Amino acid sequence: MKFLEQTAYFKYGPNEFSKGSFQSLEEISLIHPNEVVWLNTIGLEHQVEMRHLIERHKLEPFLIKLLKDEDQSNKVIPMQDLLFLSINVLQADRMDLETEQMFFIVSPDFVWTIQEVADDHFHWIRDRIEDNSGIIRQKKGDYLLFLLLESIISNYQSTFDRIYSDPKFENLSHKEVGKPAFTAELEERKQQLFKVKKAVSSLRDTLLKCENATLTSLSISYFSELKEQSINLMNDIDFELYKMDSTTNLIFSVQGHRLNEIMKTLTIFSVIFIPLTFMAGIYGMNFENMPELSWRNGYFFLLGVMLLVGCVSVWIMKRNKWF
Repeated sequence: MKFLEQTAYFKYGPNEFSKGSFQSLEEISLIHPNEVVWLNTIGLEHQVEMRHLIERHKLEPFLIKLLKDEDQSNKVIPMQDLLFLSINVLQADRMDLETEQMFFIVSPDFVWTIQEVADDHFHWIRDRIEDNSGIIRQKKGDYLLFLLLESIISNYQSTFDRIYSDPKFENLSHKEVGKPAFTAELEERKQQLFKVKKAVSSLRDTLLKCENATLTSLSISYFSELKEQSINLMNDIDFELYKMDSTTNLIFSVQGHRLNEIMKTLTIFSVIFIPLTFMAGIYGMNFENMPELSWRNGYFFLLGVMLLVGCVSVWIMKRNKWF
């Protein structure tokens, strides 16, 4: 059965630990005295098996409907002694930063995580449980949920650091800023940060809902720490976006300065050659009665006048510091 192949468990207590998979649905038990069960399922298509587990453990029937919705916004729904969370988690290892749906069903005695894809966001938590590192084995399911959500935030932080530390955007020169390829890369980087910001903002709102949830069986003090972490990350992203907006303004400023230099050069040549072109146009007309055409030195006289007009134009522009 595919559900059994894609479902694994961690079971732990202060002095006990075990992990593995199941051979049949009847082996799956979410409740063990003095132990916490972490059940992890990959894939959202196992509706029949998940319904069977919910009904056999007499969990809230509303969970069946919630798990059927494979495309939903972040939700926090308290249910008796359970807490249901639905989160769109950013796949930070992918360059396109797509999201996956993830469900959490949490009680003091068990945590059931259901992931859309097999991305391992939580490997360090498994290692900590197995090595009995820290206080996780002394805590209940709410602390495990805290670590799971903290891992997601840490994943977002790593994604932000990867985008932020791109060497292409360090020690920029005006020559690099003016390249069209740089502008395209900058815009792509901004779009990536906007995706991370959206994911962090959504997770922050989820943590606020968790903090306000009224469940006596679960501790909500952990969510305050997670909320602070998400807010700090949001501030870092906003500051980086502000810097990128400044870089964008610099690009426009450099491009505008270059355009002004080009227009100034063209204007100088226009001011010099427009009157010369005017004079050349007059004496290029084919009228019979043009006395100057019969002058012996008329050609040289006109060249001298043109040279004088050109020099006067240059002198006027230099005097007014136009270049």
